[in-house]
Amino acid sequence: MSGRNLAFPNAVLGLALGQHRSTQRKIPVSRQDEALLTADIIELARQYGRYGYRQITGLLVQAGWCVNHKRVERIWRREGLKSRKSRRNEGGSG
Repeated sequence: MSGRNLAFPNAVLGLALGQHRSTQRKIPVSRQDEALLTADIIELARQYGRYGYRQITGLLVQAGWCVNHKRVERIWRREGLKSRKSRRNEGGSG
């Protein structure tokens, strides 16, 4: 291969590597405010223990965050957050 520049289409290279061709075009980028948003979500989840991710989303929007429930749910699951269950009264009076 003296001096020849070989070029292969992305589709051919993707097949050889076992990857879909769309993975070769888009470079995933994380948002810069992700750490701040995660900290706020954790703090609100700690403060309002019974609230789920949808209600936390509402609180974040009221606080001025431009965020939707899908992003909050993704962070919620990644951080392993769960809302507290209500306790049933099993004793009864009597």
